[in-house]
Amino acid sequence: MNTFLNYLVVAALFAFVLAPVALGVARDRRIDRQLREAERGRRAAGPPETRSAARPVTAARRPYLRSWARV
Repeated sequence: MNTFLNYLVVAALFAFVLAPVALGVARDRRIDRQLREAERGRRAAGPPETRSAARPVTAARRPYLRSWARV
């Protein structure tokens, strides 16, 4: 019985440590999907109708880093 409880504790600690990582990855994937959908929508809308319209500002995205410390 002690061996089973030891394995259960190790599995619980493992899940406890990896839960924030899994949630962060899921959040990043959701945000990336939303950005791709927004980019497709902007492309489908086409260029502005007037030549005097300002060019849209595009933010340069940093390379994807698998880290919680984003700057």
